[in-house]
Amino acid sequence: MSESTLVSRRSRRAKNLKNVKVIFTPSGIRGEVPEGMPVLRAARRLGVDVESVCGGQGICGTCKVYHVVGDFPKYGVNSTHDSLSEFKEVEAGRVGDERQLGARLGCTAKIMNDVVIEIPASSQSHEQDIAKAIEDRDIDLAPAVSVFTAYIPAPIMDVPHADMSRLVTDLQSNNDLTGLWYELSMVRHLQAMVTEHMKKTPDTSMKVSVAIFNSVRKPPQIVAIWPGHEAKAYGCAIDLGSTSIVAHLADLSDGKVLASASAMNPQIKFGEDLMSRVSYAMMNEGGAEEMSKVVRQRIADLIKEAATQAWLKASDVMDVVIVCNPIMHHILLGLDPVPLGGAPFNLAVDQAMEVSAAELDIPLHDAARIFLLPCLAGHIGADAAGVVLSERPDQSDELTLIVDVGTNAEIVLGNRNRMLAASSPTGPAFEGAQISCGQRAAVGAIERVRIDRMTLDPAFKVIGCDPWSNDPTFEMSSSSLQISGICGSGIIEIIGEMFLAGIINRDGVIKPQDDRPSPRVIQDGRTYSYVLYQGTRTLKITQNDVRAIQLAKAALYAGIRLLMDKFGSENVERIKLAGAFGSRIDVKYAMLLGMIPDCDLANVGGVGNAAGEGARIALINRHARNEVEPVIRRIEKIETATEASFQAHFVGAMGFPHSTDPFPKLEAAIPGLADRRSSSSANTNAVRGRRRRSAK
Repeated sequence: MSESTLVSRRSRRAKNLKNVKVIFTPSGIRGEVPEGMPVLRAARRLGVDVESVCGGQGICGTCKVYHVVGDFPKYGVNSTHDSLSEFKEVEAGRVGDERQLGARLGCTAKIMNDVVIEIPASSQSHEQDIAKAIEDRDIDLAPAVSVFTAYIPAPIMDVPHADMSRLVTDLQSNNDLTGLWYELSMVRHLQAMVTEHMKKTPDTSMKVSVAIFNSVRKPPQIVAIWPGHEAKAYGCAIDLGSTSIVAHLADLSDGKVLASASAMNPQIKFGEDLMSRVSYAMMNEGGAEEMSKVVRQRIADLIKEAATQAWLKASDVMDVVIVCNPIMHHILLGLDPVPLGGAPFNLAVDQAMEVSAAELDIPLHDAARIFLLPCLAGHIGADAAGVVLSERPDQSDELTLIVDVGTNAEIVLGNRNRMLAASSPTGPAFEGAQISCGQRAAVGAIERVRIDRMTLDPAFKVIGCDPWSNDPTFEMSSSSLQISGICGSGIIEIIGEMFLAGIINRDGVIKPQDDRPSPRVIQDGRTYSYVLYQGTRTLKITQNDVRAIQLAKAALYAGIRLLMDKFGSENVERIKLAGAFGSRIDVKYAMLLGMIPDCDLANVGGVGNAAGEGARIALINRHARNEVEPVIRRIEKIETATEASFQAHFVGAMGFPHSTDPFPKLEAAIPGLADRRSSSSANTNAVRGRRRRSAK
């Protein structure tokens, strides 16, 4: 058979192949590929970061991926057991027992139908860019676990005094301790230590180190005893988000953070937003337990990772404080999250919770406790309590707005006189999940964008590369990267730049550029798109992408305006953007899009991982655990779902930055913005007038 005949047959066969959808998590990168394409090749085509040392020969096993089975309505994907080709023996030696968890080799497994694929951290050559840093601040040292030195006198025949009684007497007489108690395990442990000591030196006192746990609701308890040496206790503050998990390991003797570790929340494979995870629990028997198991394991892994960085063991950790939203809170504790999926969004418990680490199957010190800050309502959780504890709006005279932007934005507005809170269902669009070329922040993602007002050509900056794309050194600096998508901060900036450049009008419509012909603005079906980058994968902003951002930012702004109405104020004096996303975005563009109300830009800024900082405060100072509860109970909860004015605010907030609300401070900060808003409004009214006339 001739070579031309073979080529012809292959060409005809390729034309007959159907395209199938593939979703890669946790990056969120998605696309269509021909049926039968290996997972590794599909990942490379779409710019997904997957390692392969052997070049796809099935030898190294570094391209291990996980086939996620389930129905994903948001993506329009039903990932079934038949979505990948049959398992091959060459894979068995590389994935082992993980085959039961859906592990496959990316170079061998072929995509046969729509599928969701999880790329584990071990198979990524670059880590996800998860903000870890917390603020370096002074915190009064008063940890829940403290270590004391004590001397147990040798027993005397004429003075009967039990081992534990001699220890307690010495501890209470030399330290500010009263009401000490202990469990049977400590008595057994101490008896063995004393017996061993008396065999060697029967007439001398025994030096020990004792860990005392000061519970929120119980008297101080002896939880650990070490012979002789000066021991230390360690704790971990954890921000359990719906997208990512961040852990900070601290020395409880001085409060210093020794190490930090972070990872994507493995529950992403069950749904990127919270309601998807509630749906998974509803639709799949044992679904909630499955999600509990994977998140507990990820927390255990992160604590172990942080401990290893500090040359410690996970068993050295005796205290953990966790902040999280209510659905994460319930899933972690093994509580049913389903009641939180619909009105009246009923919590199983709203008080602070203190449980043993063993009860949650997280292997730490035998006596380790896990403390969760209190929840306020069905969609305002312990993470909001952490933000309040960190930023303390209740101690400020200024009317302060705090926004923790995530898949479910949590909003707090107030001052020392009054505080209100609400949540808005922004969804994952700000994180790139609902954007055609969107992805999470990782090496290769576009994070900053500028558009030339005359040529409409873009300049952008990519994570992992210092120069901008219009810098002569960019090509060389980015040669080792694959530009794969746009992360949240880049999406915010490009939409803002498209508005300032006149590519989209105030209503968010991408317009044909008749007066400035540009290959960047292209007709895309019945609408238009803006091409940001053309490479292995074309990255463009579509009309649907703009709409997704409009819906997300309108939900956020409407929630904020609702709180301002309830407070009786048309203005806020200070705005704090919390969370990884809030600390990464340019606040000017956040206001330009209308995510937040008009305010002096000098008084607007990111406050980093405020929820995680609140967890650290509660870890280092046990009194903060008691202080935050009454503060949280003072907050007035506003339920956006039942407020009639929310919809009106939502409709008005669809415009850029808003259809009617004034933004004088922003207009003063961005030259030409006032003219841009008025001209856009005039163009919009003219179009509406033509539509009305044509309809007659």
